[in-house]
Amino acid sequence: MAPTTALALTACGLDEPAAMEGDTVPVVTLKGMLEAAEDGGYGVPAINIIDDLSIEAVLAAAVQERSPVILQTSVKTVKQYGAKPLFGIFSALVEGVDVPVVLHLDHCPERAVISTCLAEGWNSVLFDAHDLEIEENRRQTIEVVAEARAAGADVEGEIEAIQGKEDGLGSDDESKQQTLETAVEFIRATGIDCFAPAIGNAHGRYEQAPTLDAQRISDLVEATGVPQALHGGTGLSDEQFQDLIRRGCAKVNISTGLKEAYMRSGYEFLQGAAERDQWDPPSLFRVQRQAVLDMAAHHMRVFGSAGRAS
Repeated sequence: MAPTTALALTACGLDEPAAMEGDTVPVVTLKGMLEAAEDGGYGVPAINIIDDLSIEAVLAAAVQERSPVILQTSVKTVKQYGAKPLFGIFSALVEGVDVPVVLHLDHCPERAVISTCLAEGWNSVLFDAHDLEIEENRRQTIEVVAEARAAGADVEGEIEAIQGKEDGLGSDDESKQQTLETAVEFIRATGIDCFAPAIGNAHGRYEQAPTLDAQRISDLVEATGVPQALHGGTGLSDEQFQDLIRRGCAKVNISTGLKEAYMRSGYEFLQGAAERDQWDPPSLFRVQRQAVLDMAAHHMRVFGSAGRAS
């Protein structure tokens, strides 16, 4: 991430970054990025990437739209590539990108994977310990925060399952919502930089428009001052996104939207290729890249992050 410029960071309300080991990859912190978003009244798209093509396309959208962006990797993707090779791909593709970028590990219940990613260079992680009792979740989250701080990284926390499965993690059952007091105490005790609440949101594609407890976002932000993360963003209306962002959802996750853009565009192209009996992989990749870029750029405009890095 070395070419991420101080000018771009200042435009987003961020300090000039410190450098990671080897002085090759400057860090744009999640905390700083989300605080700037809160101050500016916009949301930062946190998009789950799956390979080199999707990384490059999302970064290209961020540069095109002059938007900060969070690139998220699932545990499944980390294990598929290996943390070191995946970070190497990211580092190569982010070179020359002049907008703020955070590399975030999404929904990770495995402490060993968190440690590996922090050691390799991720500068943000979501420790997803919602399956644990609150007290044990709190205890381990405090440990993860300490480990992340030592690595110069930030932490997102979670105490409630976000309904729906994503990359093999999660549950189809509706999560029990903890009390506001329990959530506030957890945020304060752990020192997390971002919190992922359950507000009626769900991973995957909504079958019908969800009824969201938007007031809970306002209450949590008012009580703690900590930015909130909206999970299960794909399929919400522009109005729902913008209302939740105004209330304090500074981090807005998109995963299914990328997968659908990537695979539907590929499927449609391959149908045409079969009809023509013409097989040219680079043409397929160009179509998929454009579909992912357009999807990401659309969300940057809806979330209000476009133009914030200019």
